[in-house]
Formats: sequence, C-alpha cells, structure tokens
Amino acid sequence: MSSQDSGRSALGYILTICLVASLGGILFGYDTAVISGAIDSIAQHFDLSSTLKGWAVSSVVVGSIFGAAMAGWLANVLGRRQAMMTAAVLFLISAIGSALAPNFVFYIILRVVGGLAVGIASLVSPMYMGELTPERWRGRTLSMFQQSIVVGQTVVFFTNYFIARGMTDAWLADVGWRWMLGSEAIPAVLFGVLLFLVPESPRWCVMNNQLDRARRILARFTSRDEIEQTIDNVRQSLHGGEESGRRAMNRQRRDERRTSRRNLREPIMMGITAVGVFIAAANQFSGINVVMYYAPTVLSKVTDSTGSALLQTGYIGLVFIVGNLLGMLAIDRYGRRALLSVGGIACVASMTLLGTVFWLGIQGYTAMIAIMVFVVGFAISWGCCTWTLLSEIFPNAIRGAAMSWAMGANWTAGFIVAQTFPMMRGSEWLQSHFNGGFAFWLFGAMGVISLLLVWRFVPETRNVPLEQMESLMADKFRRGRTHGEPATAN
Repeated sequence: MSSQDSGRSALGYILTICLVASLGGILFGYDTAVISGAIDSIAQHFDLSSTLKGWAVSSVVVGSIFGAAMAGWLANVLGRRQAMMTAAVLFLISAIGSALAPNFVFYIILRVVGGLAVGIASLVSPMYMGELTPERWRGRTLSMFQQSIVVGQTVVFFTNYFIARGMTDAWLADVGWRWMLGSEAIPAVLFGVLLFLVPESPRWCVMNNQLDRARRILARFTSRDEIEQTIDNVRQSLHGGEESGRRAMNRQRRDERRTSRRNLREPIMMGITAVGVFIAAANQFSGINVVMYYAPTVLSKVTDSTGSALLQTGYIGLVFIVGNLLGMLAIDRYGRRALLSVGGIACVASMTLLGTVFWLGIQGYTAMIAIMVFVVGFAISWGCCTWTLLSEIFPNAIRGAAMSWAMGANWTAGFIVAQTFPMMRGSEWLQSHFNGGFAFWLFGAMGVISLLLVWRFVPETRNVPLEQMESLMADKFRRGRTHGEPATAN
C-alpha cells in the first residue's frame, strides 16, 4: 500500500471514530432541544405555573453544570471511552424515565439526569476526539462536534413535528410529549453500542502506563517511526520531563493550580478573565436558548396550529446548520471581530423585529423569518466565535482556571435565560403592555451592550500567535481601539 493510500486509510479510520464520538454532540443537541416541542404539553399535563414551566426547561441546565464539573474526573478515572459510555447510559435513563414520569418531581429528577449526561458529553467527546486525532487533522475533526450539536437539535425538531402531526392538543398533553422525550432512547442506544467498536484514547493509556495498548491503538493511524515519539511526547507532558510517576504528576498539578490562582489576581489577568466570562455569558444572553427551547411556543402564537409551529422550527434548525457551516468557513478568513460585528448586528435586528411582530400581533411567516435571520447571525458570530476566542485569549498561566470561570458563566447565563423567559411571557403586566414582545426587545438590548463591549475590549485574534495574546489584550485594554495584526503574525 502506498503512503498516500495509507494516509487516506488512516484518515478514514480517524473520521469513523470521530463520527461515533460526535454522537455525544448529537445527543447533547437532542436532549437540550427535545423539550422545545414538548414543553407546552408538559405544562398542560402537570398544570404548571410560568415559574415551574421555566424550571421544567432549565432543570437540564442544572444537571449540565454538575455533569461538566465531574466530567474531567470521570474521564481520568474511567477513561474517555468509559466516560462516554456513562453519558450514553444516563441519556438512556433520562429518556425512558422522563417519558414515563408519573409526576412532576420524578420528571425533574430524570431531566437533571439528562443534564448530567449533557455536561459529561460536552467535555469528554471533544476531549476524546482531540486526543485521538493527529495534529494535522485536528481542525476538521473537532469542527464535527460543534456541527453535531446543531444536527442533533435539528433532528429532534423534525422528530417532534412528525410525532405531533395530525394529533390533537389533548393527545399531545396526555401522551405526545412522552413519545418526544422517549425518542431520545434510540440515539442513546446507538451511541452506547457503537462505543464498543472504538478504541480508548492513547493518551489515557499512557497516563495509566498501558503502553502496549497505546502502541496498538496508535499503529492504526500513526507510522511506526512516530509511535514512540508520540508516546514520549505524551509522557513528557504528563510527567514534567525528568520527573516520573503519578505522585510527581499530582504535585505538578497542585503547583499549577496554586500558580494559576496567584496569576489570576494580577490586574491584566483579571481583565482577560473578565473578558472571557463576558464572552461566554453573552453567548447565552443573545437569546439563543429561547430559540432552542421555546421556538414552537413562540411560533404557536403567530401560526395556525401546533404542528405548523413545530414544522417551522424544523426549518429553523436546517438554517442553523447552514449558518454554522458559513461561520466555520468564514472565521479564519474574515476574523473574529468582523463576524461578531456582522452577526451581532443581525441578532439585534432580528430580535427587535421579533419583538415588534408580537407587539403588533402580526400573523404569518414574519416571526419565522426573523428567527431564521437570528440563528444565522448567531451561528456566524457567538456560535462559532465564542469557543474559538476562549481557546485563544487566555494565557497558559491562567487557562485552566479562566476556562472554568467562563464555562460557569455560560451555564449560569443559560439557566437564567431558560428559567426567566416563560416568566416574562407569563407576566400579566408585561403581556398587557408589550403583548409578548418585551423579552425579545430585552435580548436585542443586551445584544447592543454586547456589541459595544466587543468593540471596546475584544481585539482581533486572527493569525496572532498565542504567545503574543497577553500583550495584545493589554494593549486593547489601554487604548480601546482595533489594532492591526502584529508584524510577526503569519
């Protein structure tokens, strides 16, 4: 076999493994978006107030916070593959249990279990993909995970539509929502079964002194000359060069955490961390989770039936996939600030229009078009730029701690949005004065604030070496204007 054929075979093997791992992303999207078609029926079945309706949606986010917090420990103790299998089992338990929930308390507990699975999958699946993929292919494989989340959301939008098509509201309130939640069992079983066919992360094998196993895995996609070098590189990064053994590695980690906390107290590091926290929170305060969780609820007010609202939500999911692809293609060509500016303006304009549609009581497809513009604007801005910027702007000295703060801000903001939206929609005072438009105008206003802060504090990071990022951020803080790329950038 020629080296070119061998390379293609290795790439095909890696892509196959990553497709299996990306099912974790599909389940992430499926689990978080399945509630969109079911929430009104659930609220009717359990006779929920606006506050409890928000809790019925946001409970999954609470579980996600705890799942993300424990994911790193699970991945280290059980291994990456076993951690993903754990997530698959939790997805399955949540799907079947919540579908059979005899009361609202039981439903909440099982949705929190689903959130645990979401939190684990959100960290372990991309971690596994990144560790298994050679550097030369890492960009194209890791992009699969973000796209898989959107695909999962779109699949469940159409699944909800086909379950509800032709059915009465009474059937949906009694049985339909159970079928929607239970449908997640199919991809959960598929994920769990296919994980038996993929290998463990070679990096985890080296961490646990399973060197022969690591060699066998690497041999499937790495040349013989590179295998030992790869293992040596992993051991060097894990054990700090001359030191060896788990005790030395743990001591190094404690020293790194101590140094990270000390560095976080430096003014420039505090400023960079604050920018990262703002970026992560702004991602949610754009209003994206209103679309993911409540689109059928929103559209049902301006369409002629629940089925029509669910079908339009499916179309929105397809547009989201296209927008995500556009963002992936454009981010390295046009830069982060340009996409945040163009996409952010589109988000503000569409939320403003959506609020006006509800305020004036306009029927028809205007609301759907406004949401489509919003998801495209979000996809090319906050959708694709948030995690890229967070991976770039944090210096090595604070990256771990700062990423933890940013992740916490993202999940917390997501919970606030999911919990408060139905409360705003259910407020008699807001309804009488704004006819349902207030929440969308609020998201539009927050979008304006986010744009102003981006223009003031976020520099362009395209083609900027990571080693220069700290000085670039400091320069932006001091002068507050857009700088050209450094002369040393490629």
